[in-house]
Amino acid sequence: MTSSDRSAPVRLADARALLFDLDGVLTPTADVHMRAWSRLFTPYLAAHGVAPYTEQDYFAYIDGKPRYDGVRSLLDARGIELPQGTPDDAPDQDTVCGLGNRKNAEFTAELTEHGVEPYPGSLRFLVAAIDAGLSVAVVSSSANAKSVLRTAGILERFPVVIDGLVAREDGLAGKPAPDTYLDAASRFGLTAAECVVVEDATSGVAAGRNGSFGLVVGVDRGAGADALRQNGADVVVTDLADLIAELPEPAGPAEPAEPAVPTT
Repeated sequence: MTSSDRSAPVRLADARALLFDLDGVLTPTADVHMRAWSRLFTPYLAAHGVAPYTEQDYFAYIDGKPRYDGVRSLLDARGIELPQGTPDDAPDQDTVCGLGNRKNAEFTAELTEHGVEPYPGSLRFLVAAIDAGLSVAVVSSSANAKSVLRTAGILERFPVVIDGLVAREDGLAGKPAPDTYLDAASRFGLTAAECVVVEDATSGVAAGRNGSFGLVVGVDRGAGADALRQNGADVVVTDLADLIAELPEPAGPAEPAEPAVPTT
């Protein structure tokens, strides 16, 4: 499906739920992930005598995808063939899963050392959305989503979190397939058309497009506005706070009841 195949996107004010990616949308953990991937692939690719790892590799082959898919995509781009292995592989095993588990260890070390806080504009947008009565969920490919949300102090704001662990347990295909976002919508009892996908990765906005969601918001943290639009974003911003004015008006206090008229 191309963007021209979609019906006109809904207004943000008409949506009933916001489905947020995590890394690069709510928290700058994309930076943590990028450093962890670099710590994994810089020495690994050098040892194999292929083109060195660059930041662009992250956006082209890894960003937004489940971890093992990101490993496989990057290795394919360098012509390196490895067995898939299993999720139980040790981090020092030379398999796709082993490398993915090594990256996860690097991510945990980075998060423990540096911590993480929400983007100020994203936090303001989130609070305004909740105040306006919208349901909110996190849909992330990361297996570390809950620990990141907890470290950032916002886990309790999300009644629904669909992360890499949930996807694996429930057999949900990763982005750019729309399955994880559709699962989040279903947990609110809503259709895709009633929900907004908020993403910073090309694979994530493609998931929103592929699922025919009512609106796909791209947050440009480095992927590029043009790339986000080409992959399915209806709207692209650099700060979610720019969209607060587009949210529904917060529900005001209930009107006081009319006093009962005494009867005689």
